[in-house]
Amino acid sequence: MDAHANAHGVPMSINLSQHHHAIWPTRLPRELVLPDTSLWFNTEVSARRYPRKPAYIFLGRPLTYGELHEQALALAGWLQAKGVARGDRVIVFMQNCPQFAIAVQAILRADAVVVPVNPMNLTQELAHYVRDSGATLAFAAQELLPRLQPLLGQGLQQIVVATYSDYLRGPSAMAVPEFVAAPRAPLNDPRLMPWADALAAQLAPRAIEGGPDDLAVMPYTSGTTGHPKGCMHTHRSVMFNAAGVWSTANQGSVGLAVLPMFHVTGMQTHLHGALYNAATVVLLPR
Repeated sequence: MDAHANAHGVPMSINLSQHHHAIWPTRLPRELVLPDTSLWFNTEVSARRYPRKPAYIFLGRPLTYGELHEQALALAGWLQAKGVARGDRVIVFMQNCPQFAIAVQAILRADAVVVPVNPMNLTQELAHYVRDSGATLAFAAQELLPRLQPLLGQGLQQIVVATYSDYLRGPSAMAVPEFVAAPRAPLNDPRLMPWADALAAQLAPRAIEGGPDDLAVMPYTSGTTGHPKGCMHTHRSVMFNAAGVWSTANQGSVGLAVLPMFHVTGMQTHLHGALYNAATVVLLPR
């Protein structure tokens, strides 16, 4: 492959070598030109262009691009009010749900770094992610909270608790799993913040400080040869895959989220890639 770089040596586009040209699909470009913007900018542009279009459909209920944008801004403001600063790590510990997508965008808008964590992990495993990433704040789903709550005071200082059923608005013909339909449970620790209350604060974030070369996402390896290791991705490196994986999609495309969004493949296809083109994603919670 031939890479074209700018004066700083940063890849700006990638060309397939001529060996592939003979079998390259017709009507597809042979070069991918990368935007010189942040991942948040993709969401902002899609929301301004298509505010009423569904970004996600969760068990038959839509979350529009306008709602995604508005709620991410409010949560970004709340994160910054709680002391989250540029480059800070924030954990996201949920099944596929609208709150996962909103939390990721809020973290990026707050100039922080997303640390997506496997929802199958138990407390001892979670302790490594908290310690290694340095995260002091996390977003966690209600049914997963008992695994993460014991780590409060051990580096982790606050958890925003999301309840899936908060986003089951309106009728749907689809069956809803019991763990998704569960109502909001009371929280008995001041270090636990209900998702709805953080949103209701309606705090505005500061102007964006970072750019495409800032750290954006830090997913962890599976740990087959020792402790899981954080993979450090900038907005630019994630943007390469976001632009490439959905390169043939458009605003009428609909994808089914069968991969977990904590995983790099699910995150790229169901989140960053889809939002890049203002596509719609149908979310399966598990």
